[in-house]
Amino acid sequence: MTREELEHIIRASAQITDQYEFVILGSQSILGSIPDPEAAFTVSMEADIYPLAAPELADLIEGAIGEGSQFHDHFGYYAQAVGPETAVLPRDWMSRVHRLQNPNTDGRVGYCLDVLDLFLAKASAGREKDRVFCTALLTHCYVSAPAALALVSTMPLDASQQRTLRSRSRRWASI
Repeated sequence: MTREELEHIIRASAQITDQYEFVILGSQSILGSIPDPEAAFTVSMEADIYPLAAPELADLIEGAIGEGSQFHDHFGYYAQAVGPETAVLPRDWMSRVHRLQNPNTDGRVGYCLDVLDLFLAKASAGREKDRVFCTALLTHCYVSAPAALALVSTMPLDASQQRTLRSRSRRWASI
């Protein structure tokens, strides 16, 4: 997915829900802070999105422009309905988001995760696809291990889960 495609999803989501602000989670939120990242970061054809003020409307977005929709068939990319509970994020993550708002979004706003918060959310999930994405973030110097490790204590995880997250992050940084 390109930044222009993400902007299209924000614009279409606004038309569907009549909402003004959206949160973009998942890998494509990188496009908020890095408009033209390396190909390793644009592989996904889905944007995880929900309306900030009305997360319950996310299902309307997926129904209209989600996987298998006419929108998806026509454009080759789609929206995935998520909610605030989808990602485990550090405290104060919203203060670090990157605002994506321009004529391509029809003036509507997409709040994209900062790459550090994106890294920690994916490292917390710990799936194989997350490992690949996180190691690419480290390899391309979009994230430094010390910066990520410094935020682990702000994650809403118990002590054992935080230890696991630190260990996983260190291991991925050494690959």
